Amino acid sequence: MTGHVDLQPGLTRTDDFVAEGILLTDVGGTIGVSVLSTPGMIGRMERTAATLAFEHLPEGKATVGFEVCVRHVAGAAAGAECTATATLREIVDGRKLRFDVEVREGDRVIGLGTHERRVIDVAGHARDVGA
Repeated sequence: MTGHVDLQPGLTRTDDFVAEGILLTDVGGTIGVSVLSTPGMIGRMERTAATLAFEHLPEGKATVGFEVCVRHVAGAAAGAECTATATLREIVDGRKLRFDVEVREGDRVIGLGTHERRVIDVAGHARDVGA
């Protein structure tokens, strides 16, 4: 992949997070407890994939997400310590990145699926990735 020699299929990143704050939902008060929301889970998956790609791209490049296909298969209660994992599975046309993504609470799978991102030019973008 010209210009992106550090970005190769098989690269993996894991990010730990706690199910809290804006990541939670009580489904409009219908379930009586707060749990990791599906949008919160997807956001952590996307962030992990984006950070993985960004760390391996040259100056002036970043990625934007354009497809998410995931299943939310188990609940994670408020306060649960979770891990998001993204693995770069494929690079298409030198700019489309396909990731396998997953969120776990310990050994339990909370969500899994795929996520796609496209490499874009970002003139003047800072290389510092915040927390």
